[in-house]
Amino acid sequence: MKTLSRNAAVLGLLLIFATDGKAQQQIAYVDSEYILTRIPEYQTVQQQLDRIAGDWEKELTEKQRGVEQQFQAYQSRELLYTTEERQRRRDEIVRAEEEVERLRMKYFGPDGDLFVQQEQLMRPIQDRILTAIEGVATEEGYDYVFDKSGDFLFLFTRSQYDLSDRVLEELGIDVDQIQGR
Repeated sequence: MKTLSRNAAVLGLLLIFATDGKAQQQIAYVDSEYILTRIPEYQTVQQQLDRIAGDWEKELTEKQRGVEQQFQAYQSRELLYTTEERQRRRDEIVRAEEEVERLRMKYFGPDGDLFVQQEQLMRPIQDRILTAIEGVATEEGYDYVFDKSGDFLFLFTRSQYDLSDRVLEELGIDVDQIQGR
């Protein structure tokens, strides 16, 4: 799927560059990773997400430890159990392991709670960045702005077309202070 979208993007660029000289297209790029890591709210959101993930990892580790203790207790007494009791206890252990895995998927799966939290917390920051990109692009007359840190493959870029610092300025972030100028 990524290859298809990348091929479509390359085809789109070729079409842009293939147009006649009547309408010269202005193209620039940003580095969204560079921008994100310099926004103070992003650091706060990332710390919040790390704390949530850490709490959930701790919970899962404790539950997994409980399953392991349950299994060790079973092994140490296995010979004392009847056949039915052995099967019942094995089923309990399997159910407990499945519950830990369900919880892991609920928290960390592709559409899990961590993903949902990240979407909710990051959306306002992403919206601000997109608004700033649109503002800078409009103000400076760019027709297209690509993200250098995305899936799109850049074989060559000229730093003079990098709008990342301008976007940070648009967001009210002092770029000179960040870069130690």
